Amino acid sequence: MFRISQYMRELEKQVQGADAILPPHCQPPGPVVIWNLIRRCNLTCKHCYSISADRDFPGELSTEEVFSVIDDLKGFGVPVLILSGGEPLLRPDIFDISKRAQAMGFYTGLSTNGTLITDENIGRIAEVGYDYVGVSIDGIRDTHDHFRRRKGAFDESMNGIRLCREDGIKVGMRFTITMDNAHELPQLLELMERESVDKFYLSHLNYAGRGNRNRKDDAHHQVSRHAMKLLFDTCWNDIQAGRHREYVTGNNDADGVYLLFWIAERFPEHLDYMRARLEQWGGNSSGVNVANIDNLGNVHPDTFWWDYNLGNVRERPFSEIWQDTGDPLMAGLKARHRPVKGRCAECSHFAICGGNTRVRAWQLTGDPWQEDPACYLSDEEIGVTESRERLRVVPYSRRTIPTKVVFK
Repeated sequence: MFRISQYMRELEKQVQGADAILPPHCQPPGPVVIWNLIRRCNLTCKHCYSISADRDFPGELSTEEVFSVIDDLKGFGVPVLILSGGEPLLRPDIFDISKRAQAMGFYTGLSTNGTLITDENIGRIAEVGYDYVGVSIDGIRDTHDHFRRRKGAFDESMNGIRLCREDGIKVGMRFTITMDNAHELPQLLELMERESVDKFYLSHLNYAGRGNRNRKDDAHHQVSRHAMKLLFDTCWNDIQAGRHREYVTGNNDADGVYLLFWIAERFPEHLDYMRARLEQWGGNSSGVNVANIDNLGNVHPDTFWWDYNLGNVRERPFSEIWQDTGDPLMAGLKARHRPVKGRCAECSHFAICGGNTRVRAWQLTGDPWQEDPACYLSDEEIGVTESRERLRVVPYSRRTIPTKVVFK
């Protein structure tokens, strides 16, 4: 996750004459855990990484098992729980789980499609005291409904956002950019302003679940660049106007490098300081500072690694699974310098992006350390001097499914 607003605010302080003294680098006490508590969902979205559907999935963790895992997570120092699905509001005990997490001091977020936030349950949602509620919005009405595969989903989700806002709950819009909806990003940012939404999260498409099956729709590199420039400009303008909104991106850590280029063009005198701050961030943190537990209790390096299990919380505590570098993927992810290949290995900005997400390379080649095909920076921009053919995104077919993970 790349917090644009955080670094833009730091840049603003530098522009205003603050001392260019780097703050100490603080390692989080434990990973952020995104927890898919349920796989059932009332929608069948086009890019759902969990391939959820409106039916029950057997074997999901019971309330008591969830509580036991929460105790382990607390003892391990996990600071943040993001409760997700499927659609988490379909889980009957969601409010009991949420209240327990809040009472134990976790920063607790709810990741929802928003259609089930109604007048009937907004009081219970507010009572939990969620630190944040993220609602998926993938375009203006018809586009969103197409992505969500249900007529009327946009209006229901926007109603959910308004109910949260009216009850004083911090609420954000979560947008996955593809070639089918990138053109509506300006309208979504206008909608954010009109509806007084607190946060905008842009997710680049990652190749998992239905997102992998529809990877042919991934945003082209030039489209990604235009989108990021728009976000940077919008965020900077908000800061200059004194508006307190947050802009965040995920699943393409080249965004941090692209922000450095944006700074170099506008504020070159602050480039060295901001480069050092971005290097402190370090880019992709899958398997390190971001973790996932699925509905069955399987642990994954992040939410897009559902095809790769590290262990199950019914058999071993999360705290034990997460520290086990006997698994070769986890050993590589936790390495000081990940064993990336291709353009990623030669990139002069590796210290900022950390080699980007590894899932796309794995889905295309079976090798998680190959270059990330979604990096939208040119060879010249990243210091690659020898021209070679880049890893291409081929459309999904059953023949392209990796049969094993390559670690050599």
